[in-house]
Amino acid sequence: MAARSVVVALVRSCHPVPAAAVTAMATVLALAAGDARGTVALVLAAVLAGQLSIGWSNDLIDAERDRAAGRRDKPVAAGTIGRRGPAVAIVAAVVAVVPLSLALGPAAGAVHLVAVAAGWAYDLGGKSTALSPVPYAIAFGALPSVATLAGAAPMLPPWWVTVTGALLGVGAHFGNVLPDIDDDRLAGVRGAPQRMGRVGASLVAAVAVAGAAGVLLACAGAPTAPVVLLAALVAVLAAFVAASGVTGRGVPLAFGATMLAAALCVAILVLQGALAR
Repeated sequence: MAARSVVVALVRSCHPVPAAAVTAMATVLALAAGDARGTVALVLAAVLAGQLSIGWSNDLIDAERDRAAGRRDKPVAAGTIGRRGPAVAIVAAVVAVVPLSLALGPAAGAVHLVAVAAGWAYDLGGKSTALSPVPYAIAFGALPSVATLAGAAPMLPPWWVTVTGALLGVGAHFGNVLPDIDDDRLAGVRGAPQRMGRVGASLVAAVAVAGAAGVLLACAGAPTAPVVLLAALVAVLAAFVAASGVTGRGVPLAFGATMLAAALCVAILVLQGALAR
């Protein structure tokens, strides 16, 4: 296989949209926390390495299940790339994420490695249990702490910032699974969204992202007009996610809507100065 084809397959295999979205959010949080540029770059590199390891491991671990489901969008399952390529990439990402994380400082590094471990726990079987939202809640809830613990003056963010992140993680989990619930059930995946079904999962995703915005409005100080507008947009996105599950229309867009809602909540955090040192 040509080198370019291998690279393209590896990019497709790493779950590029979620990986890029989470990395961008973490980078913005680090900027909002007032870290030096070098630290922000380290946060970006560490989070990206962790996300790549999680994305590649997900595709490799689920290859047989995805093949049985006819997932042509999964390079390993579709035979576009062999198992060796992603396996080597996983090793490289894991080898990179440890020193990159520890370079942020012992506290920030430890928190980030816990978040990465949560992602791996999901891939290695957590997705098929009733506790499947927990790894997402841990990972997303940890991101603000990674940002505020990095740098010259480490500190934990306010408790409600962590709660906001955890709620967004739960929303992302349910929104991500929503389009594939029927296929997952046939494949024997019995995580919380699959047990609840499409309607229940969509409602949980909607409540989680709307709840995150609600926590920010309640705890981040007097909201300005831009903050209220962003929160209203989050509410609209939450309503869309709920409606997609109830009506069956627009379901493939549900995950994008939840991630956009998460990005808007990050914007609210920045505007409210919740992470400023």
